[in-house]
Amino acid sequence: MKYVPVLAKRTMFTYFIIMFLLYLFYTINFCVVDKQPTLKTILKSHISKYKSGAFRFASFLGFDVEDYKYTRLSRNAGPVRRLPDALIIGVKKCGTRALLEFLRLHPDVRAAVSEIHFFDKYYHKGFEWYRERMPLTLEGQITMEKTPSYWVTKSAPKRVYAMNPSVKLLAVVRDPVTRAISDYTQSASKRPSLAPFEQLALSNRSGCSAVDPTWAPVRLGVYARPLRRWLRRFRRDRLLLVNGERLVADPAAEMAKVQDFLGLKRVITEKHFYFNSAKGFPCLLKSESSSSPHCLGKTKGRNHPRIDPAALKRLREFYRPLNEIFYRLSGINFGWP
Repeated sequence: MKYVPVLAKRTMFTYFIIMFLLYLFYTINFCVVDKQPTLKTILKSHISKYKSGAFRFASFLGFDVEDYKYTRLSRNAGPVRRLPDALIIGVKKCGTRALLEFLRLHPDVRAAVSEIHFFDKYYHKGFEWYRERMPLTLEGQITMEKTPSYWVTKSAPKRVYAMNPSVKLLAVVRDPVTRAISDYTQSASKRPSLAPFEQLALSNRSGCSAVDPTWAPVRLGVYARPLRRWLRRFRRDRLLLVNGERLVADPAAEMAKVQDFLGLKRVITEKHFYFNSAKGFPCLLKSESSSSPHCLGKTKGRNHPRIDPAALKRLREFYRPLNEIFYRLSGINFGWP
């Protein structure tokens, strides 16, 4: 730069202005005389091509463009709606609601208020429809959404990949026997006339009582099959399997892993939780919406019915080899009995 005389700088700048005015005149003439697309359309399509070149040329002339760029960024840094950077894709009755509420404690996380069900029910509405249901976020904040049924929706991995191949996925898993009982308990609370758990989980075949693998609460506990589907589309390092038992027993430690996975500073720590002995579940000392201690709701930590030990034994035997397959596929031994 020091070798370019000041006069030469001014001359080059003058030439630059003249060339720009000639280009602008040509564009206007092209639109008006030849009745081509509007000036706004043409300029919009060309401006991105010349912006970086103009900045480099201005820098060459000795102008400080970094302050200009920063000023423009600051002016345009308002909140916007973005497609999710991360998704909680499952698993139902494993602690997905708890994980999302714990993540809401982080100032750099913003999550959709409710389950959107875009990738399983409303995909036909398009990505713009989906984007409009996301929260407003600032630059640097993470947009999240939770819908546990994505985990078992066969078309979901392909659809999520089409949205963003680099999206981060979280799935909470727990002991499939406990998960099945929790699933049943939720259904029974809504339908008091529901048959006993043992009757639904087991089927009599040739006089022998065996686990019914087609019953939804049992089927959802076979984690290897959905995981294999997701790993066909996404690298293993794009999917974090959250330990549902650890999320209850030591939420701060499990949330440290989650924050690391999402590239967040470890803000959520032990100071955010306390254990509610009546519910047998961790509760929050404060949250995004409340500064006072509170739990996740009356439906969380509800009492499970007593299950016949013989039925539990059958379920343990049914899941044991399937859990081993899941451990090998995931690379994690969760140590379920």
